[in-house]
Amino acid sequence: MGSEIAGKRAAGYTAVDRFVQNNTCIGLGTGTTAFYAIERVGQRIAAGERIVAVATSIETERLCEQQHIPVVALLEREIAVAIDGADQIAPDWALTKGGGGALFREKAVALCAKRFVIVATPSKLVPALGAFPLPVEIVPYAMPYVVREIRSLQPDIEIVRRGRDAPFVTDNGNWILDCHFGEIDRPAALDSVLKSVHGVVASGIFAGLANDVVIGREDETAIMLPQNG
Repeated sequence: MGSEIAGKRAAGYTAVDRFVQNNTCIGLGTGTTAFYAIERVGQRIAAGERIVAVATSIETERLCEQQHIPVVALLEREIAVAIDGADQIAPDWALTKGGGGALFREKAVALCAKRFVIVATPSKLVPALGAFPLPVEIVPYAMPYVVREIRSLQPDIEIVRRGRDAPFVTDNGNWILDCHFGEIDRPAALDSVLKSVHGVVASGIFAGLANDVVIGREDETAIMLPQNG
């Protein structure tokens, strides 16, 4: 098993075993680290536990079906805990998410969950957000306006429509812009400004949402990350 894969597996399995209880509804994220949380939930269901899930993407629904995890709609049941990955994690646990294009549904599930747990490897830990381009989900019709308004905030910003020639279409039928802001020193403020632009559905900034961060390491162990800031 490769070291990065070992870390992702350790993070996903540890989060499920620590935070998921029998007879509960949970949120399950999208991506390569969240995959191992899904896998672990499937193992526990196979062993006789009763757990249902709210999926954050069509891909996660497919994985849940493979693992025989019953899927319910958002807030059909109270979500005890949501487990998801991240593209970047700052010391204060502000996050960049959306590399897989599922940011809107991921944020909806995180907001509805009583507890939001991030699973990641050390490569996702950064001193400040910004090196990874910020995904912004937009209504396709409004793209020229959205680009103009974002550039009014930072004229030299690089904005790339994901997919370029063939746009990346989200599960909601929207497009993703990847915005290279550089270092983001006030994530919550930037998220608020972006959400105020007509045509922006959601940004990939998740500030003040994470309750726990589980970091999986190369030796297949995992630790709980302390929060700073």
